[in-house]
Amino acid sequence: MAVESSVTVPYAAYLRVYEPLAAFPEPERSHWARYATREELPTAQDELRRALADLLPTPPVAVPVHESGDAFVAEVEGVTCVCPWRTRLRGWQALEELAEQLPESVLDAALPPVVRRQAADDYERWRERNPDARPWIRTATWHVPLRWFVLFEDAERDYTKGEQGLVLRYRTPMVQARRRVARTLRTLRDTLEEGPLIDGVVDVGRWLEEFHPRALVELDYGGLVQVIPEAALADDHTAEDVRQGVAALREGESARANEVYETLAERWRQVRERQFAS
Repeated sequence: MAVESSVTVPYAAYLRVYEPLAAFPEPERSHWARYATREELPTAQDELRRALADLLPTPPVAVPVHESGDAFVAEVEGVTCVCPWRTRLRGWQALEELAEQLPESVLDAALPPVVRRQAADDYERWRERNPDARPWIRTATWHVPLRWFVLFEDAERDYTKGEQGLVLRYRTPMVQARRRVARTLRTLRDTLEEGPLIDGVVDVGRWLEEFHPRALVELDYGGLVQVIPEAALADDHTAEDVRQGVAALREGESARANEVYETLAERWRQVRERQFAS
């Protein structure tokens, strides 16, 4: 599929899981096998542009009427792996999150109550038929959640500048991601009280358990590379900083751990504030 626009939508980062074709039942497996042989495949920006285009009509289309047949494709040690978009499922989940994040008046202006009620009813009926469904992609706007970095090491960082612009991403085998989650959770539970930080890592770990053990896990800065200064991107080693913070907790160096956390919080606060820049 050809790129739909040269304009980059600059606010989303992604955590993705690519599963080997063997993880999918038929006929879905054959569909993805054929799909992966296409000469041109869509990008994350193509996916986001389509979602934004649905918000332009009146009334807006809050959730696609039909599930997407697209996916991201990666080759891992000679094995074809795919990451289905599942934009319909993710659209429903995003609506639920918006209801928790935005004042009702703002939400009503963007998505009228009748549109949201219809989407909620559709989701409830769909869930009854698909109780075990889960997305292969998680999205964050204007930041990358620190808990995502727990899955990776600095050596897995890929920072490149090519024809399509800057790319900053991490990739790791599923077995490594799960091992790092377990190790981090042990440290956090031994040194901190239960709270949002631990809950967030637990949530990511449970999500990973839903996938094939030979899957690939990817953290992609996505459109954030367009709004973070290039020098800051080149110097961004957040996964290593998170690793050092957790290591400091494990070694009983709470002051050092707090210092690392404050540095990271300030770094991502500055990124979040760019959404309000004129």
